[in-house]
Amino acid sequence: MAKTIVGLDISANGIRAAELGAASKSRPELLRYHSLPLPPGAVNRGEVAEPATVATVLKQLWSAGGFSTKNVVLGIGNSRVLARDLSVPKAPLNRIRESLPFHVQEMLPFPTEDALLDFYPISEGVDANGPVINGLLVAALKEAVLGNVKAVQLAGLNPVAVDLIPFALSRILLRGSQLSGTSAMIDVGATTTTVVVSSDGVPRFVRIIPTGGDDLTHALSSRMGVSMEVAERAKRALGLATAPTTAEENAAVGIIFETTGELITSLRNTLTYFASTGASNTIERVVLSGGGSALGGFGAAVSEYTRLPVSAGDPFGNIAIGRQADKAMKERGVDSSMTVAIGLALGTAA
Repeated sequence: MAKTIVGLDISANGIRAAELGAASKSRPELLRYHSLPLPPGAVNRGEVAEPATVATVLKQLWSAGGFSTKNVVLGIGNSRVLARDLSVPKAPLNRIRESLPFHVQEMLPFPTEDALLDFYPISEGVDANGPVINGLLVAALKEAVLGNVKAVQLAGLNPVAVDLIPFALSRILLRGSQLSGTSAMIDVGATTTTVVVSSDGVPRFVRIIPTGGDDLTHALSSRMGVSMEVAERAKRALGLATAPTTAEENAAVGIIFETTGELITSLRNTLTYFASTGASNTIERVVLSGGGSALGGFGAAVSEYTRLPVSAGDPFGNIAIGRQADKAMKERGVDSSMTVAIGLALGTAA
């Protein structure tokens, strides 16, 4: 049997896992996938707060999903992870990575000794001092990553890699006909919204906004005096595209417009900032993913604010579906929230 790996996406509202085969092929195969919810508080803003609780759910997930391997790749992407442009003197990649602490201290809001650092090369150039490599610095607080690793190890799993969620999104959503040109991918998760601009499949710009779909649910719950469950149902039923028929619905829709408008304004400002950096690539389209992007009318609002065409990302469009995954889809429906997990598993072929 071909070697497989599982992409593991741990977020505030649940764990999603996807096992891929033939990840290095042009059309990899989704063999298995499964997801389970997490109790409130087990994960906070993308970081595991209760490793034992998460480990217990992971064990249940592995049993229910029937995964054939314990090798996993973890995704990171919260407010304590950043990606910034960086140009360094041309050198082998291993030497560049070793020298990062000396190059980036002034760029970071935390000491380099408390950080995990990596460099993603994009292009080569020349400056006043000679040849350089242009790329993205990726920096994360160690404690923001190690809690997730601990939970995975407590579950008896083997974390073979940690990958940046924006890279995973580019990898799975920009394949086939979507690969060419410059796209802005926006993934609205439970507690964070990720923006990654890619040109011809290569990530050029990454920002992580510390707000997501759960913030809207909390706003509805607190301001209307209802439970989180009632607020979540109201959010899904009303969205941005529903004309209210009662005073209560009118109040809820007002909160939805206000809270979502703040996020969309942040997204527009983020894309405007990218354009202001002098990038030679003009954004041609927006691709949406994540559970929060399913809010009724959200895509239309993003298109109106950014004046760009908007489409929903399709993580299944350029992969083969194995027998067990196909059975799961028929039983539980197509689950687009698996986008990150599938993209993480694809990264093992990069």
